[in-house]
Amino acid sequence: MSIKIGSVDLLIDGQWTKTGNSFPVYNPADTSVLAEVADATAKDGIAAVDAADEAFKTFSQTSARYRAEILRKAFEIMTAEIDYCAELISLENGKALKDAKAEAVYATEFFRWFSEEASRVPGDFRYAPNKDKTIITDHRPIGVAALITPWNFPAAMATRKIGPAFAAGCTMILKPASETPLTAIWVADVMKRAGAPDGVVNVITTSKSSEVMSAMMSDKRVKTVSFTGSTYVGKILLRQAAESVMKASMELGGNAPFVVLEGADVDQAVAGAMVAKMRNGGAACTAANRFYIHESISKEFSQKFTTALGALKVGPGVNADTELGAMVSIKERDKILELVEKARAEGGDVVSTSIVPTTGAYLSPYIVSGVKHGSILTKEEIFGPVAPIVEFNKESEAIAMANDTEYGLISYVYGKDAAVGIRVARQMETGMVAINRGIASDPAAPFGGMKESGLGREGGFAGIHEFLEPQYFAVDL
Repeated sequence: MSIKIGSVDLLIDGQWTKTGNSFPVYNPADTSVLAEVADATAKDGIAAVDAADEAFKTFSQTSARYRAEILRKAFEIMTAEIDYCAELISLENGKALKDAKAEAVYATEFFRWFSEEASRVPGDFRYAPNKDKTIITDHRPIGVAALITPWNFPAAMATRKIGPAFAAGCTMILKPASETPLTAIWVADVMKRAGAPDGVVNVITTSKSSEVMSAMMSDKRVKTVSFTGSTYVGKILLRQAAESVMKASMELGGNAPFVVLEGADVDQAVAGAMVAKMRNGGAACTAANRFYIHESISKEFSQKFTTALGALKVGPGVNADTELGAMVSIKERDKILELVEKARAEGGDVVSTSIVPTTGAYLSPYIVSGVKHGSILTKEEIFGPVAPIVEFNKESEAIAMANDTEYGLISYVYGKDAAVGIRVARQMETGMVAINRGIASDPAAPFGGMKESGLGREGGFAGIHEFLEPQYFAVDL
């Protein structure tokens, strides 16, 4: 194994900082311990806020060009070390190396995109309608940002938050998931090597997330929180943010419908389904969760999809030929299996497509046919390689079922042509729609959802504005 685990301490004020306790990080492929990571307390969290608050006084005054050059350097370092990053992701997350490599490349692009956006924040200069004054609108960095990232994309979720916060002139405390902290620590080290000033990018790893984050959220020096994770936890954070009227950006749960309309190309739809469902082993908020297939092509789609899933090579993520690695933990695997058994009890026709290793957090891809809309697999976010198939007859019925959820992150629509896809896409109650394709995420596009899938947008032109405060000047000129 070429990988070498680096520092596992906290990063506070530019210094690698030890704590009295640690917690283990496991390799889900074989449940071995990869590393012992510093276990932060609430006191450590406040120390990170101290550092970020002090650094903000000077960092917020730096030029956009200065910040852009550091982000560009971070992009170059990550690109040069992309294989290291991918292997590290695969080791602690369990995902296949090809998925990890794709994530690593995606992650670097947020540093490149926001290095370019840093100097492109627009302002406004105009006369008031009655010409009694000139209106000047500027933007200023909001302040110290708390960034909370999940385990499913440990590199990309870190760079998607660090990039815009840094470009805006904010200082930050990153709190990664306890299952996958090593990649986040490495990303922070990349920023340090790229020239980020001390105290600007701080990292807190902890097994006591609720305690540490409550302390930080109660500190009035923290001006915004950016969270990616479950809707349940997001609501808790929103309640805490309300206490100080803190700005909040939330990228929360999903329940993505994958709609294949009458006349759609079945082979194209199956190819898209393989990406939409199996990217990251199905552990993505953007993963296709519910498959609504027109009755005229449902049988053909199910057969071809089952064959494609069964052809996947399941094994340790770091093996070059693996196409589906382990789930992030035994606990996560068992949660998915519990949903499968509930679907079976509801009368679903459950088909396991593959034989998997008996040691580690592995899970066979499942196709579940005969699923009724409103059953467990259409209501719960699966977060794994399980595909429930629901037949429909009328287009209006498919749209109604697709929208029948409290979530609204992304949907997938396959039609006979783009015009049909766009017509149906405009009726989807989701922040993003992929039309005749199985992936939509892009650093240059606004990522985010409607309804209980979140608030705000990450990426695109909107991403940097989550970390900026507009300020209006009334001037007599």
